[in-house]
Amino acid sequence: MERNIYLDLMTIPEAIDKVTAALDRDGLIKQETIPSHEAAGRVLARPVYARTSSPTFHSAAMDGIAVKAASTFAAREGRPIQLVRNRDYIPVNTGNPLPADMDAVIMIEDVIEDTGESVTIEKGAFPMQHVRRIGEDIVATELLLPQNRTLSPYDIGALLSAGIWEVSVWEPVRMTIIPTGDEVLDFTTRPQPKPGQVIESNSQVFMALASTWNCETQRVTPVPDNPEALQKAVDQAIDQGAHVVIVGAGSSAGSKDYSKSVISRMGEVLVHGIAVMPGKPSMLGTVRGRLVVGAPGYPVSAVVCIEELLGPIVAWLSRARVWERPEITVEMARKVPSKLGLEERVRLAIGRVGEKNVAIPLARGAGMITTLTKAHGMTSIPATSEGVEQGATVKARLLVPQAELHQTLLVIGSHDNTVDLLANKLMGLENPLYLASSHVGSMGGLMALKSGSTMIAGAHLFDPETEDYNFPFIRKYLPDMDLIVVNLAIRHQGFIVAPGNPLHITGIKDVIAKQARFVNRQRGAGTRILFDHALKQAGKSPADIVGYDSEEFTHMALAANVLTGAADCGLGIYAAAKALNLDFVPLARERYDLLIPRAHYNDPKIQTLLAMIGQESTRQQIQALGGYETTLTGQIMQPGQGLDATQTS
Repeated sequence: MERNIYLDLMTIPEAIDKVTAALDRDGLIKQETIPSHEAAGRVLARPVYARTSSPTFHSAAMDGIAVKAASTFAAREGRPIQLVRNRDYIPVNTGNPLPADMDAVIMIEDVIEDTGESVTIEKGAFPMQHVRRIGEDIVATELLLPQNRTLSPYDIGALLSAGIWEVSVWEPVRMTIIPTGDEVLDFTTRPQPKPGQVIESNSQVFMALASTWNCETQRVTPVPDNPEALQKAVDQAIDQGAHVVIVGAGSSAGSKDYSKSVISRMGEVLVHGIAVMPGKPSMLGTVRGRLVVGAPGYPVSAVVCIEELLGPIVAWLSRARVWERPEITVEMARKVPSKLGLEERVRLAIGRVGEKNVAIPLARGAGMITTLTKAHGMTSIPATSEGVEQGATVKARLLVPQAELHQTLLVIGSHDNTVDLLANKLMGLENPLYLASSHVGSMGGLMALKSGSTMIAGAHLFDPETEDYNFPFIRKYLPDMDLIVVNLAIRHQGFIVAPGNPLHITGIKDVIAKQARFVNRQRGAGTRILFDHALKQAGKSPADIVGYDSEEFTHMALAANVLTGAADCGLGIYAAAKALNLDFVPLARERYDLLIPRAHYNDPKIQTLLAMIGQESTRQQIQALGGYETTLTGQIMQPGQGLDATQTS
């Protein structure tokens, strides 16, 4: 089969305009009548006029006594007057009808003496004082709510108060989701994927998003890569009343991507390809007057398609308000290069560092759904830009409440599994803290401190000349910065190898002699610096290592390469090997520290983290990960201390 080709990439506004022009909204979405008390979130199809007033009578707005205002005018401070019960006043509670012939209420607090048969007052009342008038809130026959209003919980109260028992609303947009692909496994069967297979999950993301739009959704079981089967599924969805059909995957340029040919055969393809990355393969068309969406298979691309393309179209169909996410200014912690010609969406972890919002760009792979779970916000790089420089300020749309940013602690630097442990423990506090980490290596952490992009850097930089950790590098690269260095753990580094160590690797010489495929850490990582030192001690060079330039940014990613057979070995921490049931050949012990600017040391978030590190339960959990020693954990380190636990602050 011929591959699809993107001929005319559209901007998102152009795509939305083209689709809405092709759909008959009035013919597609009908009106229906539902009980008022069930209408929250629905959109009114007709204006609503009040049937009854609220209140329907003059009523007391306070607890006290109802009086004739004219009979109280003579009361003065120091010159009280006496009122007789049932002649001059009648006791009332809030909400009681105002008694006949009475036109004001005096609060009980202003009654000086009450015998039960008479009261004394020193302050007169004016007409209609503390009285809720007839129709004060709602007047019968007046416009209560206009057409096309999305009904709030408060609107439901107003409807019932005005005697409106039923309302005419636009029917909800009905949506059917059709996952496709021979390699796609139905998650409802709880499958164990084999190489080349994936568990279908995008449909549930789509359904959760659509539920916030008050859509009615259903999902069918995955359809194989077969154009006849796909056409049958689309026809069936439309026959069952779907206004929108989403075909999951199959919109790209692969030889098994049939969405375009099927939509073209059944109706018309209006959009194939948008000038946004990720999300470029998005497809929109019409079949029998219904909207058919070809969503990309990669989850991040799919979310851009559903949120940014389909979301506004669904809002237009249902006459609902389009809510814009709040926007803030952030400073980029790292440089983000971008391709010319496509607008790019970059998801960000955002936290407060001093008085500014600092954003860590997350991984940009379209298939990495965890970038969605970790993101606090998103920025857009224009199609005319080659990227954003480190330290640049950009606008970011928030994906979380803004208050969460003040409870987010940024940690930039070397990756370690103990940081993930702390992140989970912080979320278990009565007042949770969010820990957002960026794995750029120990040197990257120092540079983030230098630029003011983080409150904490994780580092394990070893200096062979002094046999000390981190301080020699701080003196060299951050000579003017006052830092407090707190140990998190002493950890064991070594070669991570397959179970049983099939190549019998015992050290660097074996890695070279047996031409083992090696996976390295990125430049600037402390682990890479340690490996380079070990190479030098062995009298070898990077050219002797097969795969020296193959890089990963975390110990767990490195270990995953060994687990899947993509590499024979790599240098990493024991905890990563243990987590994936791999074997481990020890090479060195090293100190992993947290570097904290003194200017941020007393920040409540920092102090909460340090208090947690100092807990015995935390030390026990670190030890349970395997390959860690906690003899220095929580201690403030001093220059020259190395791995010596006897030198304490």
